[in-house]
Parts: sequence; structure tokens; C-alpha cells
Amino acid sequence: MNNLQRIVGAATILAFGCACLAGADKPRKAASAQLVDAKGTTVGEAKFKEASGGVSLSAKLTGLPPGQHAIHIHAQGKCEAPGFTTAGGHFNPANKKHGLENPEGHHAGDMPNFTVAANGKGTFKTVIKGVTLAGEGDNSLFHPGGTAVVVHEKPDDMKTDPAGNAGARIACGVIR
Repeated sequence: MNNLQRIVGAATILAFGCACLAGADKPRKAASAQLVDAKGTTVGEAKFKEASGGVSLSAKLTGLPPGQHAIHIHAQGKCEAPGFTTAGGHFNPANKKHGLENPEGHHAGDMPNFTVAANGKGTFKTVIKGVTLAGEGDNSLFHPGGTAVVVHEKPDDMKTDPAGNAGARIACGVIR
């Protein structure tokens, strides 16, 4: 290999590396999660968009038990049925206590409850403050290992560690 070939090869590698890094820094503006129940049946979709001060979440769900349910962002991007325990605990990069009503601050993944109607359908909208879709930093929903959105069988009491007495995990979706 002559010097010109080495220079061209090195320049190509450098240019490719710079292009990859530039792409990696490009902020995400949207994401989604397909939620499934313990049987693997699709029960809804959650859509995420960057918003002022956080990420907006909009979800449409069906086939769930009627009543109030907790919904949280969990710290691992894994949803293995039937118990969805692979999603880990709540997304909590600041190591806060559980519950939106906690005076010491709450997990980044804590959100208000939502209601499922008698027909098994429910919708949910909120802004998750202090999180982002950009990059892979601590507050990013795309931190190493990813995150998941989880629906629980009962409502969150908004104060009890670690999960607000929300009961079993009945639906889960990896945020992509």
C-alpha cells in the first residue's frame, strides 16, 4: 500500500466516523411503544414527542380491565411476559422517592393515573417533566438499556415507595 492509498483510507475512515457521530447526536423528536398484555396481545400504543420541559405522552389502550390504572415509565427497555418484571423499577435517574405527591420529589417515570371505561378502552395524555428523547444521557428515555411504559392493575396512591401500591404489571411496551 502506498502513501496515497493510506491517506485516502484514513480520510475515508475519519469522514465515516464523523458522519456516524453527527447522526448519533441528532436529537429524536418522537418515539412510540406498542403495548402488549401478558398473553402477547396488543392492547395499545403510546406516542412520545419532545415538549417544552419534557416529553409529551399520548396513549390509546383497549382490552384492559375497567377502572383506574397506574402508568409509569420503567428503567429497562424489556417487556417479557407474563409479569413484565424485566422492565425493572421506575425510571428514576435523580434517585428520588416515589409519587407525584412526595414532597422530596418523585421518580421521573411517575405519572398520573388514567381510567379505562366499561368497554375496556382508555386514553391518557401527560407531559413527563425533566426527561428527554435526545441522546443517551441519564434523563433520556433512550439511556443505555432503554425504557418501557408499563400499565399496572390498580391506581397509584401517589406516595408509597417503590411503586404506589399499583399492583401487578398488566401491559408493557418498549419505547422505540
